[in-house]
Amino acid sequence: MKKLLVALMLVAFAATSVYAAKVYTYETKMGNVTFDHDLHKGMGCKDCHHAGMKGCKECHDGEKASSAKEAYHANCMGCHKDQGQGPTGCKECHVK
Repeated sequence: MKKLLVALMLVAFAATSVYAAKVYTYETKMGNVTFDHDLHKGMGCKDCHHAGMKGCKECHDGEKASSAKEAYHANCMGCHKDQGQGPTGCKECHVK
């Protein structure tokens, strides 16, 4: 279950290098979150893109599945904690 949550979170921030830029910035109320896709390439694509290459919010709308925010937090922070690397605190990801 934890790996699924990690996958959901990373899906939100990732896109294949074939289709998109390698560094993404997402604007949030808490501050911008930057995601570097290349730093995460060591993972399997399906770890993040578990529903194909759909955008997270297509499913993670808070009704069909948990909200995108919940999925991002659970997946990213969960993976970072499991791996013992990467940011896990609010201000480490959210920069105003």
